[in-house]
Amino acid sequence: MLNTQPNLARPDDFYEALIDMHRDLDEAQSQSVNAQLILLLANHVGEHEALMDAIRFARAGVAVPPANGSVGKLAA
Repeated sequence: MLNTQPNLARPDDFYEALIDMHRDLDEAQSQSVNAQLILLLANHVGEHEALMDAIRFARAGVAVPPANGSVGKLAA
């Protein structure tokens, strides 16, 4: 089961480290380091269902551009 409640011991420090990780990187490098971080954390979690829940949860939080010109719809 995916824990979506706040669970970071030091969230501000983590956020700062995450921002620093991207410093001086171009867009492609930034995307690459994000992908590497995701794969490392996914490997650490290891539980397939939790990872699938995380994928669905993350995707649902991103607005999908309207296909027919309608305004703002979230992905399911």
